Amino acid sequence: MNNPRVITLLGSVAGLAATAAAQQTRPNIIIVMTDQQRADLLGREGYPLETMPFADSLARQGTWFDRAYTTAPASTPARTSMLTGRFTKATHVKSNHNAVDAFFVKDMFDVANEQGYATAMVGKNHTYLTPQKTDYWSPFGHGGQNSQQKDSTETAFDNYLGSLRMYAGYDPSPGGVEMQLPYRMVDDALGWISTLEDTPFLMWFSMPEPHNPYQACEPYYSMFPPQSLPPKRSSAADREGKGPRYVHLGEMMAIGHPGYDENLDRIRSVYHGMLRMIDDQLRRLVNGLGDEGKLDNTIIVYLSDHGDYVGEYGFIKKGVGMDEVLMRIPMQWTGPGIVANAAPHDAHVSMVDIFPTVCEIMDAPIPAGVQGRSLWPLLTGREYPRREFSSVMAEQGYGGMVYTKEDGDDYKAEGAMSDRPGLDCLNTWTQSGSMRMLRSGEWKLVYDMDGNGYLYNLAEDPSELRNLFGTEACAAKQGEMVETLLRWEISTADPLPLPRNRYRFKTNPHNYLFSEK
Repeated sequence: MNNPRVITLLGSVAGLAATAAAQQTRPNIIIVMTDQQRADLLGREGYPLETMPFADSLARQGTWFDRAYTTAPASTPARTSMLTGRFTKATHVKSNHNAVDAFFVKDMFDVANEQGYATAMVGKNHTYLTPQKTDYWSPFGHGGQNSQQKDSTETAFDNYLGSLRMYAGYDPSPGGVEMQLPYRMVDDALGWISTLEDTPFLMWFSMPEPHNPYQACEPYYSMFPPQSLPPKRSSAADREGKGPRYVHLGEMMAIGHPGYDENLDRIRSVYHGMLRMIDDQLRRLVNGLGDEGKLDNTIIVYLSDHGDYVGEYGFIKKGVGMDEVLMRIPMQWTGPGIVANAAPHDAHVSMVDIFPTVCEIMDAPIPAGVQGRSLWPLLTGREYPRREFSSVMAEQGYGGMVYTKEDGDDYKAEGAMSDRPGLDCLNTWTQSGSMRMLRSGEWKLVYDMDGNGYLYNLAEDPSELRNLFGTEACAAKQGEMVETLLRWEISTADPLPLPRNRYRFKTNPHNYLFSEK
């Protein structure tokens, strides 16, 4: 990786020393990531529609979490956190436009290469990662496959995706499921896996869906008609109570996507269809692993980088705040050694926990600077400190002072909009400043740089519409949450660079952050 900000980069040559016997016994690892998937639209979470029945069944064969969180509600910061095991304040990647600034010692692919794993990235990257760090590279994006090897039908479909300009298609997509990107990605992934024989592999299988442009071919387009969808828990009328940023984003969406209010239920319907299409391709991937004789020795991690409003507060996509629909992500682990749990694990976990867990699976040291905790004891049914996973933190914002409408609203000059209708919901007005979020049990705290606090009881108020911060009845809980958030902030201060001499740097074998004392 040609990145001057990376402290150390070890190539994959060292991994060649691994013995053939060790290679054959090490589990393969596939990290299946979706883009912008809302966690609560799953049957296992109590959702009344079967959006992803195969993913639900796979989750119950392993361990799954309903208190898993992204590090940030934007793709590049979140994905960089997953690959490095570091929070955004440590990676320095706080927006979708700072991938090259990623700051770390070693990432997941460095460790896998050192351990003799074959490595692959199939799908959407949107990070600092380059082809030089993998053995196989098959990139896809929201506009299609980034390849000159496409046939004419694939090219035509990718042109169709581009014509949607990151928004939505209100009619069934052309070409059938074989043209959909996840289908083509499964073909590429299984084709590469079939060449590996007994070499263990790490694959990042990163689907660009169900991110906008929202589109679905038949039969998925018609699977969840608008009138069959459960009602939304909130509406555009709730924006004012959520704060001026929500009102501002609503005004921007109305300009950038004219008429989307009238089509909101259709967009929701298409989103549900995209989930089912993804589910069927996950099934194809897993069945293909079985056909290759590799399924029994493969750990499959399924998660998303962040969520989507899917109609809440009258919004689509993402943009403002740290609401559950954006911050909470699906996360499930299945494979050899992982305990089967029909019910969700009660631990609070983060995207940064994936990399150190992978290190422990590979029997590799956790690199310096990694801030996540290994989940391997939790996944294998061993003892672990309950306090360590009794809360979780996340971040939002690129920093600086908060922009408001009083600073201007020239959306085109800023780049949030173009001459044609369209809106980048991650813009100066929605992303400026800094916020922190803490989830602990049924409680959630959001606190921003200007001293504004938001405290919610998610069991009673899942849409986060009644702010209890500053109320006398919740004063004790508020103090407890603020104290815990402060502890997270201190414990996740970037340890890099480590002391160069004399001092011994103490870490936990599983990279736990908090002392039990």
